[in-house]
Amino acid sequence: MEHLYLSLLLLFVSSVTLSLFFLFYKHRSHYAGPNLPPGSIGLPFVGESLDFLSTGWKGHPERFIFDRIARYSSHVFKTSLLGEPAAIFCGAAGNKFLFSNENKLVVAWWPNSVNKVFPSSTQTSSKEEAKKMRKMLPNFLKPEALQRYIGIMDDIARRHFAMGWEGKDEVTVFPLAKRYTFWLAARLFLSVEDPSHVARFADPFHLLASGIISIPIDLPGTPFNRAIKASNFIRKELRVIIKQRKVDLAEGKASSTQDILSHMLLATDEDGKHMTELDIADKILGLLIGGHDTASAACTFVVKYLAELPEIYEQVYEEQMEIAKSKAPGELLNWDDIQKMKYSWNVACEVMRLAPPLQGGFREVINDFIFNGFSIPKGWKIYWSANSTHKSAEYFPEPEKFDPTRFEGAGPAPYTFVPFGGGPRMCPGKEYARLEILVFMHNLVKRFRWEKLLPDEKIVVDPMPMPAKGLPVRLYAHKA
Repeated sequence: MEHLYLSLLLLFVSSVTLSLFFLFYKHRSHYAGPNLPPGSIGLPFVGESLDFLSTGWKGHPERFIFDRIARYSSHVFKTSLLGEPAAIFCGAAGNKFLFSNENKLVVAWWPNSVNKVFPSSTQTSSKEEAKKMRKMLPNFLKPEALQRYIGIMDDIARRHFAMGWEGKDEVTVFPLAKRYTFWLAARLFLSVEDPSHVARFADPFHLLASGIISIPIDLPGTPFNRAIKASNFIRKELRVIIKQRKVDLAEGKASSTQDILSHMLLATDEDGKHMTELDIADKILGLLIGGHDTASAACTFVVKYLAELPEIYEQVYEEQMEIAKSKAPGELLNWDDIQKMKYSWNVACEVMRLAPPLQGGFREVINDFIFNGFSIPKGWKIYWSANSTHKSAEYFPEPEKFDPTRFEGAGPAPYTFVPFGGGPRMCPGKEYARLEILVFMHNLVKRFRWEKLLPDEKIVVDPMPMPAKGLPVRLYAHKA
């Protein structure tokens, strides 16, 4: 009997060993080939994903990049991320190559888990839906079109500060910034501005935004599962709004140009077909995420750096008060006012250089190519990192120093400052983000000075930068 147990144990150990060997061999085979970039592929399945993520959790995502640039003496290196063979492209030359070869050698890539949270009603991939969306957006997000929304943005900002900031000694900035950017997005994309209606979306929306970037385990109680449920809830709410808008358009109660929702309802494809309600709900859902999270992070870090740098605050304050004093009582901001906020925008750009809301992005290789003498195979994933240039002394001398003058005159060299990406896939909402950040800065500094309550608050990047405790501050209202 003992021999039987021993034989079974040996058989079990052998089968496990062979299985692990097979998995390891299969894992390594993805990285086999001549002249690949230097690098480490890490563990089977996991690769170097934990190291990649943990540097962000510790507040220094650039270390994953710069440690390997130094180790391999290369601005392109191989790794394994999210279970995929990947090459990391670093520096301005890598950015230029990728942005210039969009849809020729590389295309956008998202993990399959994204499709579970954004299930397209036409059963195409999120990648295809994103392409359609990018064709539709420019008419609404170009500067000329956005000019008419500045007054609306200012009105929402005034109401936001009256409700969430004024009369308070202390506030926590990050959740308030998220409330501001979400209210704006709801108003400008859907014409929803009633605070109670906006609030109905807010909690499930935050579950969606945080769960979409979590580990894709669809079990009850997991962030990913909560994100899917939140997505379904928001989609149902959106369909109610869409159905009502259809009625209002038919009865002349709504304008065809009042927001993106009206445009989507009236737009047709090359075959003359209108989008379905589910299609529109999915696209609006994606827009709400894109128009919300990154800008709220930028606004939060504006508050952080202005608290730490009183001399910078003073110059922003002077610029914004000169604009405020030129306005009649109750008069809203306009396009000319925005154009006067040059120093404030330089400050915002320096904030986004040091804490880029978009840390980088993934691409998928659709044709084999050579870069920097190394072969990059078809099917590999590529990751470009904003920090590889933003935090590099090669492009920004004394990279840790806060210096808005970097953006005076011609500004940084091409492909070095990339908070909105670049090339055909540059964020279409770049100008929209500029306006909502500047309107926020104007309404903030003309009301308050402030100081951080946690001077050494940790910064976490997951996947966007955010203060670990939400950036609590003490407010000091300006005397009238």
